[in-house]
Amino acid sequence: MKTVVVLLLGVAAVSAIPIDEERQSGENGWYVPQADGSFEWMTVEEVDALRNAPTGRAAANVYFHLYTSENPTNADLLVTGDVQSLSTSHFNKFNPTKIVIHGWQSDSDSDLNPLIRDAYLSKGDFNVISVDWSDKAQTLNYAASVLRVAGVGKQVAGLIDFMYQEGGLSFEDVHLIGHSLGAHVSGYAGKNVKYGRIQQITGLDPALPMFSYDKPAERLNQNDAYYVESIQTCGGLLGFLKPIGKSAFYPNGGKSQPGCGLDLAGSCAHSRSWIYYAEAIENNNFPSMKCEDYETAVEKNCGKTYSSVRMASTSNHVSASGEYYTPVNKKAPFGKGN
Repeated sequence: MKTVVVLLLGVAAVSAIPIDEERQSGENGWYVPQADGSFEWMTVEEVDALRNAPTGRAAANVYFHLYTSENPTNADLLVTGDVQSLSTSHFNKFNPTKIVIHGWQSDSDSDLNPLIRDAYLSKGDFNVISVDWSDKAQTLNYAASVLRVAGVGKQVAGLIDFMYQEGGLSFEDVHLIGHSLGAHVSGYAGKNVKYGRIQQITGLDPALPMFSYDKPAERLNQNDAYYVESIQTCGGLLGFLKPIGKSAFYPNGGKSQPGCGLDLAGSCAHSRSWIYYAEAIENNNFPSMKCEDYETAVEKNCGKTYSSVRMASTSNHVSASGEYYTPVNKKAPFGKGN
């Protein structure tokens, strides 16, 4: 068995990334990212033992920051069960509600949140809720963050149910957008709402390490909302490569992204999912080609004719199904056309 050690040269440190040529992440185990930029192999048995262990950890602190066109930068803090926090906020039950959920080592101020928030608010009237489930004591540890995903998802579900009961929220107007681990938080939210079914979930490069394709109850899956789509940009390393929703989009084939350079740890490609998404909200400029299956999307072998479906289009919940190859540019604007 060969093991290749790749040195990732950074500004502050040098990290070793062990790559075993006979191992494939997601098959009998995963390459799990570490805080220093390296990866460690964990077997399915090791992950199952972590999930089933009585950890005794406290419930995660989750904060919900509401932005609207009336308060685009100064958030209202919503508290589940606190009717006054909702009634005195800028929430408008007649506007669609977008709930943005970050991933590992991020928080509500990380770049993806203001970028997606501002993109939506530039297009009309929305309730944009940025979920902050960061915890400095645990977010440096990826495995610890994974173990918090289900609980955070249940708290997001609790907020949605609360807003339905006390604020007149319509489930038909609810759209969850989750990046990496946040995609699976979205899935757990969809699984746990009590008073309706979420209209749409968009998974932005849903996290692969410690999540199994054959265990949909423990990850985002196509039954968690009426319509579930994914944008997969670092497939096979940090994100899923196989489709896990009704439709899946594969920019540049879904494994690596142009303009990211060597990108051995995948962080650039992983973040491109939310960068592309924000651009798509504003410009709807990512034409895509329909593919026979995800393998042909990865191989970029889906013909030369664009379909009528565009990545992240607002009409996808009625028009998109299956797998799509999406060509992209190496710098902004990343979309290939208007």
